[in-house]
Formats: sequence, C-alpha cells, structure tokens
Amino acid sequence: MLQGTASTVGKSILCTALCRIFTEDNYDVFPFKSQNMSLNSGVTPDGHEMGRAQIMQAEACYKVPSSKMNPILLKPTSDRKSQVVLLGEVWNNLDAVDYFKKKKELKEKIQNVYGDISSRHEVIVIEGAGSPAEINLSDEFVNMGMAKIAESPVLLVGDIDKGGVFASLYGTIMLLPEEERKLIKGIIINKFRGSIELLEPGLKQIEELTGVPVVGVIPHFKLDLEDEDSVTDFSKFNRDGELKIGVIKVPYMSNFTDFNSLALNVGVRVEFVELNQEIDKYHLIILPGSKSTIGDLKALKESGMYDKIIKEREKGKFIFGICGGYQMLGREVSDVSGVESNLSKETGLGLLPIYTEFQKDKNTVLSEGYENLSGNKVKGYEIHMGKTYITETSGIKNFIKLTSTDGEDGVLSQDEKVIGTYFHGIFDNGEFTLQLLNKVRRTFNIELQNKVFNYYDYKNSQYAELASIVRKSLDMEKIYKILNEGV
Repeated sequence: MLQGTASTVGKSILCTALCRIFTEDNYDVFPFKSQNMSLNSGVTPDGHEMGRAQIMQAEACYKVPSSKMNPILLKPTSDRKSQVVLLGEVWNNLDAVDYFKKKKELKEKIQNVYGDISSRHEVIVIEGAGSPAEINLSDEFVNMGMAKIAESPVLLVGDIDKGGVFASLYGTIMLLPEEERKLIKGIIINKFRGSIELLEPGLKQIEELTGVPVVGVIPHFKLDLEDEDSVTDFSKFNRDGELKIGVIKVPYMSNFTDFNSLALNVGVRVEFVELNQEIDKYHLIILPGSKSTIGDLKALKESGMYDKIIKEREKGKFIFGICGGYQMLGREVSDVSGVESNLSKETGLGLLPIYTEFQKDKNTVLSEGYENLSGNKVKGYEIHMGKTYITETSGIKNFIKLTSTDGEDGVLSQDEKVIGTYFHGIFDNGEFTLQLLNKVRRTFNIELQNKVFNYYDYKNSQYAELASIVRKSLDMEKIYKILNEGV
C-alpha cells in the first residue's frame, strides 16, 4: 500500500508505475483504492462509475476496469456535500458529518470487496487517500484502516518539490499510534530535482530518526498522464500552437481529463480559462462537464462569462459542450426534484435548441457510434443524470448516431459551429479530432495538419516510460522483500 504525507504527493502515479512494473515481472496485479474523492470519473464495460485514477492503473496492468478497484467514489456537489457512488452506482447524497456516521456500515462492504479480489489476484497495489495522520478523523478503511484490513505493508510517499519533505515524513510517522507506525516498511521521496549526493545525508538521518528505510528517490519528470484531482497544474496543457482552444474553468468542472488528448495534437494550444478572463483570442471555446450544472450556469452569468460566450458565438467562433457543458448550451436546465442541487431552474446559453431535465437515475454507459460532422466512428463514455430533449428540429441534426444502443446523442447547430455531446473522451478519437480541428483551422485560415494522434497507443507508451523511470529509482530488491515479508 502507498500512503502519502498529503494529497497530490504522487500516490496515484506511483501506484500506476508499480502496477506496470509488477505486471512486467509476470505477476497478476489488481489496483485498489477503497475511497476516492474526485470529479474525474469513468465508466466500466458493465456500466459502473469509478475514479479515473484507478482506470489508469487498470490500463497500466492490462486489466479491464472494475468498480471493485474503487468501491467508494465521493463526488463533491458543494463545499459540504458529496454524491456517494458505491460499487459503481449512486448510493446516497451526504454531507461530511452524515458520511462519517455511515463509515462502520461501509467498512463491512470494503472488507467483503477486498476479501474477494485478494483471493483472486497475486499482487494488490493499494492507494491511500490524503494523509494517514489526519488525527481529527476516524480512519475505518482509507489509510491505516485499510492497511489493517488488508494486512498490508505500507510505503510512505513524500513530495520534496513542495519543500519540508523530511518534516512531513517524520511528522506523519510520529503522529501515528505505535501499532500503525509499525506498518510503514519504507519511505519514497518523490519529485526530486538536483544532485542525489546532496540529499544523502538527509536520507540517512530520516532513516535514523524513524527507523524506516528509504526505498527510493523518484526524480521529477514530465509525462502525459492523467491527474486525479482538479488541483492539477493546468499550465501543463499550454503547449505552443497557432490553433487556440479555451476550456472554461467552471467552479464544479468534472472530467477535465477529456482534454489531455486534445492538447497533445500538433499545432494546438489548450488553455483553461478563469471566469474573469477574456476569451476573444480563442478559435474554439469548450464548456466542460460539471457536477453542478445549474450552479455553474449561474457562475457564468454572475462573472460575465455567459455574455462573453454568446458574443464569441456571434463572431463565428466554434463552441463545444461536453455533458454538463452540453446542457448549458441549451435553452433551460431544470432540476425541480433537487437531484443535483437545491437550484431548481436556470436559463441556458440558448445556443442549441435543447432543454434538459434532471432525473434521479444516472446514465453510466460506454457508447460508440458515427459522428455526423465528418462521418468517423467514435467511442466514449456517458455519466449524467439529466435527460436532454430537442425543442425544434428545423435545420438541426444529432451529433452522433449511436451503434451501441441504436439511438442518438448530442446536437449540431445548423452551421455546425456549436456542438454538444454527452460523450466524455470524445477527443480521444484521433480521426474525428483531427478533422474537427482542421474544420476550425479552415475557418480562421490556419495551416492544416494531417497527422492523426493515436491517444491509446501513446498512453501505453507513457505507462512503459513511467515504469522504467520508477523501476530505476526504487530499490526493487527491497520492495520485493517487503512484499514477501508482509506485516
């Protein structure tokens, strides 16, 4: 099990690396994170919802994603409340206090899931959440609670790039009760820049102070891997490119990983735009998914971004909406039953003749079909609780003819410059994306490109490179010794 001194120290990425390393070493590997809080989620082949970090780890070890890899997913709907997804399906909407009252009940479910997967696989790579030293919170099954359920040795990860790594490592270990401290069998220092010789005195001292060996120092590296949380550094997307794309950074943005592949296309610059920024320089403006569509619509209006988007549409810019962003492009979004929030109704941007009504059943499905913009086969995944209706059909056509359900998805405006879809992952379809971007380029006299970007092959190459970097940086002999000796 990998635990961290804090959030964003690199646990997800290092777990991904270990999943690939153990797989390369011919072990049957299964990733696991008991509880994940994230608005970045995906869909399994059987229609269950789970965190994208565990989907990435599944891909790294060539496993089909399963909600058992992430049995509890918390999707924040406000500062105090989250939708609780249990084994891939919506279970409840709870504030933090009520959720903690349910933890003993949920612990039994986690124990059952873990017991099942551990009996079927040789190596389980478990990811913790946040820090194990949150002494104000009871830990039934997240960090040390999970380590005790699994009887798993723990590697503690600290981020040296933030500064204060030795204090955070020592403080984390010393705040734990003795029985939990004994479970920590190794320390990993992540994101190191510079000369290792200058670090070695500190490594020796932290080992003496804690009695825990340092099993690796991972260098700072840049690979194109998905981030788990929206605290990501969005500037990493800003590669140079003549074609400029602005993604509106709404307060409850979800599934920003939709744009990883888009940003990797040649000649493209993707920027995440704050609500108070101008958007006149962008050729293509994207409204992303949202966990609070009406709340984000209100934020667009209050910030002035709503009027800016309409103005850019009038100037001939391309507007693309995904999931919640698609819903915002319509004439109205209604949530009179309070499915998503206590905001009942809001007028949309009115750029597409659609109306969306929220319903209690969540649609989670892998979908595929043929898009009507250039005729390419596309695949993606849907995660939404709203049902969208077309209010007029004159000059309007659906965006995708589905082959998975013999239905239709999304809408194209008459001039094909406003596009809405429920398909997350739409830009992972290289042929479609190239032709869409070239359509934008033609409109604004930008040089066309001809190279189709294969995101699926590229991701696999990134996992291989990640595993190579981490394998060289860890003492794998010590790791296997820890793995074999257990607790």
